[in-house]
Amino acid sequence: MKLLVHISRFFVAITFLFSGFVKLIDPLGSAYKFEEYFGADVLNLEFLIPYALPFSILLILAEIMLGVMLLVGYLPKITSWSLLIIIIVFLFLTWYSAYYNKVTDCGCFGDAVKLSSWGTFYKNIVLVLFILLLVLKQKLIKPLFSLNSVKWVTFLSLFAFLYITYYVLIHLPIIDFRPYAIGKNIAEGMKYIGEKEPAIHDFFLESVEGEDLTNQILTTDHVLLVVAYDLSKSDIQGFSKIKITTDEALKKGYAVYILTSSLNEEFESIKEDFKLNFDLLFCDGTTLKTIIRANPGILTLQNGTVTGKWSWVDAEAIKL
Repeated sequence: MKLLVHISRFFVAITFLFSGFVKLIDPLGSAYKFEEYFGADVLNLEFLIPYALPFSILLILAEIMLGVMLLVGYLPKITSWSLLIIIIVFLFLTWYSAYYNKVTDCGCFGDAVKLSSWGTFYKNIVLVLFILLLVLKQKLIKPLFSLNSVKWVTFLSLFAFLYITYYVLIHLPIIDFRPYAIGKNIAEGMKYIGEKEPAIHDFFLESVEGEDLTNQILTTDHVLLVVAYDLSKSDIQGFSKIKITTDEALKKGYAVYILTSSLNEEFESIKEDFKLNFDLLFCDGTTLKTIIRANPGILTLQNGTVTGKWSWVDAEAIKL
């Protein structure tokens, strides 16, 4: 029984640590996923959509901290019961998604590992069984070190995770698992391999006149794209920094555009206010959220290969 408890403890702890970490470095990705869950066609809790980001941060921190606490053996009773509560919530959400085919990717492992809805549900059933054992045999969960040591490990871990959250929200995720990561070629990501759907299947750029410029952008040697999925939600003052970078890019021969799902009239107002000298291309908002976790953000391409990504906060540090 002790051996089984130890196996369960480390399996659950590592699973929660990994799942929490891949979401911790990209909390906006989790927030977008919760917006899907809160939508009218899923849980119909649209009043919660404005709180998706703080909700996702709290849940991510709870998940990864429970993994730390279980691993080091800090407060086993509170930890095991909390794990049971949180996994039951996850179990319900994944069952609902799978049974009603609402959210095809639950985002349980962020963008690092993709599981089907039913695969995620069955994974959670296994975790429930392991966690139930931990709840029943919580007295066998002993601290790895002295009580004082595991307490400090827990609190220092929390401070470290809070700092990582702050950093990635201000800048960008420290690890990018998406198909638009630096070094990835967008055109290659759009190709079918057998019957498998390509990683990139909704990248389409359209000019104000309705012209498809996707291929032109992906075959141009030097391209700088300002990405703002929704201009009404953008940090508008960021365009003052972005203008310095885009002006320099234009002088060096870059093709410069802004990608957005907003109306051209909204961009024209910003363009006039900040004296911007580049044009707009329309793109799907969900695609733009996937491309970069900043609004606005900056992306550089060379013949379709992503060569750089920055939040507007870091625009001054860009070297073209």
